[in-house]
Amino acid sequence: MSEPAHTTGEGSREIRILVDGHGGDAAPAMVLDALQMVLAPGFSAQFSGTLTLGIVGQEEVLAPLLRARGIDSRVSLIPATDVIGMCDSPSHALRRKKDSSIHVGARMVRDGYWDALVSAGNTGALMAISKLVLKTLPGIDRPAIASMIPAVDDGRTLMLDAGANSECTSDHLVQFAIMGSCYMQATEGLDAPRVGLLNIGSEDIKGTDVIKLTSSKLAETTLNYIGNVEGTDLFGNDVDVVVCDGFVGNVALKTMEGTARFLAHSMKKELTSGVVAKAGALMARSALNRFKDRVNPGKYNGAPLLGLNGIVVKSHGGADAESFVSAVSVACREVDENLTDRITQSVQEMVES
Repeated sequence: MSEPAHTTGEGSREIRILVDGHGGDAAPAMVLDALQMVLAPGFSAQFSGTLTLGIVGQEEVLAPLLRARGIDSRVSLIPATDVIGMCDSPSHALRRKKDSSIHVGARMVRDGYWDALVSAGNTGALMAISKLVLKTLPGIDRPAIASMIPAVDDGRTLMLDAGANSECTSDHLVQFAIMGSCYMQATEGLDAPRVGLLNIGSEDIKGTDVIKLTSSKLAETTLNYIGNVEGTDLFGNDVDVVVCDGFVGNVALKTMEGTARFLAHSMKKELTSGVVAKAGALMARSALNRFKDRVNPGKYNGAPLLGLNGIVVKSHGGADAESFVSAVSVACREVDENLTDRITQSVQEMVES
């Protein structure tokens, strides 16, 4: 096993990030390519601590790849014998693959050896194992997947749950709102994030009984609750945290990703349809590149599993190396901002109030 890697930052605190070497469609090569990018000068400068990197997985597979890239002395290798496939059920992964990279990684976070685990692996297995191993924070019944989405005027909106819990009670949704608000305070520097409840209309009479009850409960909290929001508000600048159950959130998220691909495909087709169109595209190339970057889902890759007693970040399974770096950045920021303790404190303050 290699010695821990240290990428120097300005502060003295360590930010210890462990990545799953076998998670993702293009793993392990994609993960190792991402680690090379993270080790490049400049990445750790955005955080206040010293970055330490590790990778967990099958030693016989990962060790030669680390050596081939010349980073074996800069990345710790944590052995794990099992690999959880994308088609493995959460129950199978829990029972049959207890020495998987996800299992071992979660235990390393639980036992304090590493601060965060980043994985592009099986979402259901990652959630189930993380909840079993790390448990939830006091006052939190269920973890939620929080997804950052782009908004107008270079803004960002946090939506949760994005797929972990298909059915939720009003209490679950209130807990998601508290965690989302705390997350945006810590990572985006917002004093009082605006919290909205995703609904089929802005009127109080709209929605299911659970949604109506949730709205009344949120109105009684100290959160900056602005009421119901609709799907058309997701990309606006009137809300910072959008709360919904995992079924609605996942459908909304996948619709956004599909829309982004459709727009990119349609724009490319139209801009290459003739000489005049190609000339116009050439003249507007700079603006088009900015637009492409703005709607690129990979730029917002890295969904934290909020509510766990430890930091776990889910990367998109189809992520490339650059997108995976974004997920690592999310994990670094959570550690840097001491997010787990801040959520615990926020929940306790809500209970006491």
